[in-house]
Amino acid sequence: MPRRRVIERRELHPDQKYNNRLVARFINNLFTRGKKCTAESILYGAFDIIEKKTKEVPVSVFEKAVDNVKPVIEVKSRRVGGSTYQVPTEIMPERRVALGIKWIIGHARKRTEKTMKEKLAAELIEAYNNRGASVKKKEDVHKMAEANRAFAHYRF
Repeated sequence: MPRRRVIERRELHPDQKYNNRLVARFINNLFTRGKKCTAESILYGAFDIIEKKTKEVPVSVFEKAVDNVKPVIEVKSRRVGGSTYQVPTEIMPERRVALGIKWIIGHARKRTEKTMKEKLAAELIEAYNNRGASVKKKEDVHKMAEANRAFAHYRF
């Protein structure tokens, strides 16, 4: 972080198919080794599977799933007088979305379905229904912050 001026955030262009910035951000987090077209085909294929299984608009299911996974509070390590405390702090909105997206992608990759499209679709549907590993991760982070609420006065 620079001390003198605020970092300008670059404009993220919405994706081509759904004209949605959150979908574009998800695609940018999904691809590896510069293969953006592959990431787009994986996400759009997952949207097709979601549409078949839930009979709802896939983008609204996706947005609700990300909302259900976004954490509100997290713990940060703070060293005070020779001991380290886990201090609960609120998360900025940009970071909330980033953490939610990373958790969904990470837990989708660990699933046992055959293709990545199926893995991602299953994880998004479970997150939409407030179940699954990514929602459990959010609840664990919240529990950790609640357990360390006594150290909130060390917040920086």
